[in-house]
Amino acid sequence: MLNGTNIFLIGMMGAGKSTVGKHLAQKLGYNFLDTDPLIEKCAGKPIPEIFAKDGEDTFRDLEQQVLSQVSAYTRLVVATGGGIVMRSLNWSHLHDGIVVWIDVPIETLHKRLKTTSEQRPLLQTANPLQTLNDIYSQRRDRYAQADISIMVTANETSEAVCDRLFEMIQTRITPDRLK
Repeated sequence: MLNGTNIFLIGMMGAGKSTVGKHLAQKLGYNFLDTDPLIEKCAGKPIPEIFAKDGEDTFRDLEQQVLSQVSAYTRLVVATGGGIVMRSLNWSHLHDGIVVWIDVPIETLHKRLKTTSEQRPLLQTANPLQTLNDIYSQRRDRYAQADISIMVTANETSEAVCDRLFEMIQTRITPDRLK
């Protein structure tokens, strides 16, 4: 169906890109990659430490390098970091494949992220819910440039999201798009 074309999952932190991506890769017979662990491996330290010691710009540089390397391969489902869409150069790599925006309501993201917020450098604020709203507002127009957008409901399982996404890919991708 896809002739090896990569699928890049974008969206906010906590949207389920990694979980849905693993299911989708299995369904497509693709390999799955998550850019965050690759960045940690490249840097030799966890993401919160990169942010704390080296700053967000260094993290974004590493993210860009990892995406550049990953996009050279085929037959991948790639879960990306939420902010990857903010650098224009990253879009040239993302557009090497099919870009899917997994869109989740902010309130649902907030509930999902409560238990792991200490691992999320951008949520180290007095009001994480407001921070999520602000980040979403900054990124929404970039996310909307995706080839496919899927709105996730609060109680939807990752398997159900994967199944819907698989159907969307099948109905929206034409042979001309893959040339």
